[in-house]
Amino acid sequence: MDSQSSADPGAVETRVPGPDHPVLVDAMLGTLVTYLRMCGYDAAFTLERGLDEDAAIRATARAETRTVLTRDRELAARADDAVLLETRETDEQLAELAAAGFELELPAEPRRCGNCNGRLAPVAATETTAAYAPEPGETDVWRCRDCTQLFWRGSHWAAVAERLAGH
Repeated sequence: MDSQSSADPGAVETRVPGPDHPVLVDAMLGTLVTYLRMCGYDAAFTLERGLDEDAAIRATARAETRTVLTRDRELAARADDAVLLETRETDEQLAELAAAGFELELPAEPRRCGNCNGRLAPVAATETTAAYAPEPGETDVWRCRDCTQLFWRGSHWAAVAERLAGH
């Protein structure tokens, strides 16, 4: 994940993979994609994109300047920018990402839809929401601009924050 610095052609600049670093998550890591989105990452998911061939995954990652996250050794070896995860368990995958330098903490305000990866926008306190969501006048609520799913910092948010705190 190193890139050449334009200031000094001989210097190597390390990019810290934070939420501004877009990733393409392989089908084998379906649970992980939700955690990354909750952390604010632009986390595209190969299954949602209909990408099942390694060549298509590599081409998409290259065209969109995304780091490929995968458990597939061959794909990781052939991708321009990839992180190979060795484990099957989500907690262990989160630990591997943290060790690779990924920032894994929830932002103060949710930014990405866990369902579709769309950007979230605050819901005005005067708006009404679906029956499953709290009233925005009582609790901060966000709506996905793409799929209209509603989000708020409830018990699930707290549980995810606690899980991420261990990494």
